[in-house]
Amino acid sequence: MPKAFNVGLIGCGHIAETYFRAHKYFNNFKIIKCADINKKAADKCAKIYKIKSVTVNELLNDQDIKVILNLTIPKAHYTIAKKALLSNKHVYSEKPLAVSLKDGKDLIKIAKRKKLYIGNAPDTFLGGGNQKAKELLDKKIIGKVKFGNAIFAYPGIQSYHPNPEPWFAKKEGGPVIDMGPYYLTALVNLLGPAREVTSISAKGVDKRVIGIGPKKGKKFKVQCPTTYFSTIKFNNGSVIRLTLSFDVVSHLRNHIELYGEKGSMVVPDPNMFGGSVLVTKKLGNPWKSYKTNHMTLGKINIRTQSSRANESPTNANYRGVGLSEMISSIQSKKTNKCNGNLSLHVLNIIEAIHLSAKKNKPQKITIKCEKPKLFTAKEINTITK
Repeated sequence: MPKAFNVGLIGCGHIAETYFRAHKYFNNFKIIKCADINKKAADKCAKIYKIKSVTVNELLNDQDIKVILNLTIPKAHYTIAKKALLSNKHVYSEKPLAVSLKDGKDLIKIAKRKKLYIGNAPDTFLGGGNQKAKELLDKKIIGKVKFGNAIFAYPGIQSYHPNPEPWFAKKEGGPVIDMGPYYLTALVNLLGPAREVTSISAKGVDKRVIGIGPKKGKKFKVQCPTTYFSTIKFNNGSVIRLTLSFDVVSHLRNHIELYGEKGSMVVPDPNMFGGSVLVTKKLGNPWKSYKTNHMTLGKINIRTQSSRANESPTNANYRGVGLSEMISSIQSKKTNKCNGNLSLHVLNIIEAIHLSAKKNKPQKITIKCEKPKLFTAKEINTITK
């Protein structure tokens, strides 16, 4: 087995705990140092996980570190990723790749020039739920997918995040840039690349109230639209209606439904790794359930309620698999699944959704990418403990 890569983490916020947990599941990386512009946050992280806290520059210049794990807020993704690449480090970032398509293109250009890898969340599409749906679709179980509906709608991150303001900021805020990557990446994984987007948007309220932490009860201004309705046309002819909203108290709709020529499919939550795929082939017939809890990346592994809203004892969460798979790809000199071109294509769709709503006209998707291949059991077994 190749030697595990040393990883340096930048951005010691809310999501960091999830990546440290990944040490339990994956065998080819170890986070050995952390940094944050808030030294107290870095020191706290270092103490909890028994690693060393350093400055960002010290981390970037550390010759023992091969990969930078970029967990900063969205508007800092580009700056940190660029610094990592220019420091001759591979980089894996939280979603999105960047806030603007221009910055995303620049990162891909630098990585290509320096022959470095870029990996990018979300990696949830590598989980049992989305992979089982992909396997069934590839077998044409519901025939060619013609239409579909997808929805993410809830009251907003301010209820469970102590510093929610960036998610409602003018440039990097809103549900499309926050939750869109999960749904869009899942759809591209299942259907292939998109070609056109039409959208409308709205803002539910002008001010929000922070629900937890030191600033609990503080009001802050909402500076961006918080609900988007989009129609996405894919190269394969599929048309999907996507709803993304921070303005809905609750709903009973499925996360993703796909309607094919021979049947219909319900795809589980693209923000998590497990869940059952449901299929029916005739009106009035029962839905057949294809369970994923026997799959390596579908097994329930959250045993207690977490501070994170999407983690409960009924979920599978294997965040970090994208980082692990990228390292395996570096070692075997192949293209990683959560690669820069896929992330750039998704960023293109995100920007197109925003522009379509702003300009009130359809937007073409200009960035090309390959439809991801199935994540095989052999590939998974190579990187898991």
